[in-house]
Amino acid sequence: MLKVKVTAIGNSMGIVLPKEALAKLRAEKGDVLYLVETPEGLTLTPYQQDFEAQMDAAGKVMKKYRNALRELAK
Repeated sequence: MLKVKVTAIGNSMGIVLPKEALAKLRAEKGDVLYLVETPEGLTLTPYQQDFEAQMDAAGKVMKKYRNALRELAK
């Protein structure tokens, strides 16, 4: 477990993540991280939880309207 401290950053509050945490998250400067509420508390993750479901839905729409999308792309 890594310990972080809440600190003032300008007019906001924030935490500074140690290099070890960033390496485990595979996160770099400018990346977006997500705080997800779980039964155990909050989890910090680099992955958007519902992204896969959104991509599945987009795939179905693109397949259904393939001809229309092809015409619009011209």
